[in-house]
Amino acid sequence: MKLWKIMLLPVLTAGMTMSVYCQSVETKSIKIEDIDKNFQAAKVGNKDVCYYDALQKPFVLNGFPWRDPQKVFNRLPASFTDKDVNPGALSLSRHSTGGAIRFRTDSPYISLRAELAYSTDMNHMPRAGSAGFDLYRGSGTSIRYRKTVQPGRDQKQIEVMMIDGAPKQMTDYTLCLPLYGSASKIEIGLAPGAKIETPTPQAITKPVLFYGSSITQGGCASRPGNAYTTMLCRAIDAPQINLGFSGSGKGEIAVAKAIAELDLAAFVMDYDHNAPSIEHLKLTHEPFFKAIREKQPDLPIIIMSKCDFGGSQNEIARRSVIRQTYDNAVKAGDKHVWFIDGETLFGQEDRDACTVDNCHPNDLGFYRMHKTILPILKEAVKVK
Repeated sequence: MKLWKIMLLPVLTAGMTMSVYCQSVETKSIKIEDIDKNFQAAKVGNKDVCYYDALQKPFVLNGFPWRDPQKVFNRLPASFTDKDVNPGALSLSRHSTGGAIRFRTDSPYISLRAELAYSTDMNHMPRAGSAGFDLYRGSGTSIRYRKTVQPGRDQKQIEVMMIDGAPKQMTDYTLCLPLYGSASKIEIGLAPGAKIETPTPQAITKPVLFYGSSITQGGCASRPGNAYTTMLCRAIDAPQINLGFSGSGKGEIAVAKAIAELDLAAFVMDYDHNAPSIEHLKLTHEPFFKAIREKQPDLPIIIMSKCDFGGSQNEIARRSVIRQTYDNAVKAGDKHVWFIDGETLFGQEDRDACTVDNCHPNDLGFYRMHKTILPILKEAVKVK
């Protein structure tokens, strides 16, 4: 019977390179899964592929500051219950939006094998965005989009070649994770003999954290890399933490206190849409800001109102509440806070082309949001 035999280098530490050499041999005594549970060999099309568990070193997983062994992609502390945050946020915290797997390899081809834990199908959002994966190649300002993995409806198992014919030289890759779903297993497949190592450090090593609504979560981008939060972090080469919760970003103080404990490059606060009333906004907005500011007096904080501003009296009143948080901070001497009027986010031309439903941005809307916010984010984190 034909099985696989491997030779492995010693156990790695961060920053080390790993080379795995797969060769086909006739043997009855060795099974690859008996040697390394995190390693599997397979074929994708006519390519021999060595699979690696993408949640293990030397891969780097970004976006999950409260990572728990039992809830790898959970975006809130595992200790949170419905006494800390609303049930919607607890449920949506299992979605992997903002998450990214980064690595560096010289493999001429790369495949993905994943098992979706769950996904969300919506009438107004492509499945490529809600359940898909995006692959980017390069690092820093040279990063470029290469491939979207688009699972079919009700598809749970994915195995697909993401890139073929790449130059055989050490290159950085970033895999963006689904916006409205998650995976129970993610494996990266490389050519036999390919090297793999930790990725090039990002220009900004601390993450930018975004807190807000479905728009923050990424609804309704056509693919994960087109969410405005991801565009921004890609532009400044920084990790992202996305705490966007569809209909459920309600400004609970427990979330603010948890955020305040993190070491961040910047914080973007945008939950206007999910505050159920002006009264709720008044009761929570400034206390949420202050809970973070009191703990981190020098953290750059950008405060935003909703992007689909229509000019109604209710919207004007809500914007005034949000603006007041900013004004009070400035009056108190805060020099690390910025305010972005949501009315400016889509620009003035063809605003109706920026959403899928007069609310959630499409790719054009997200792109315009990113272009409007980027100069302010660069100023906040001191990037030219």
